[in-house]
Amino acid sequence: MLHGIRLPKSALVVLQFLTKKGPHPPRIISKEAKVPLRTVTFALDRLVDTEICQKIPNLGDMRRTLYAVNFDKAQAVFTHYGLARA
Repeated sequence: MLHGIRLPKSALVVLQFLTKKGPHPPRIISKEAKVPLRTVTFALDRLVDTEICQKIPNLGDMRRTLYAVNFDKAQAVFTHYGLARA
């Protein structure tokens, strides 16, 4: 399903955060996961490109896009990398 997809460690950290905490904007992910914002942005771009995460509208503040996990694909990633689901 995810053959050939290689994710950086930062993408795995962001994916685990979103799996555990639910949809969040990049700035909050950066702050709470203690990962630099630029790194979070790069990781999210990679996760969206591979369809492991998707952008969703933030109805509370349309300026701050939220990112949500595709749980089936996330589980495949966790299995592939030998990680426990967050």
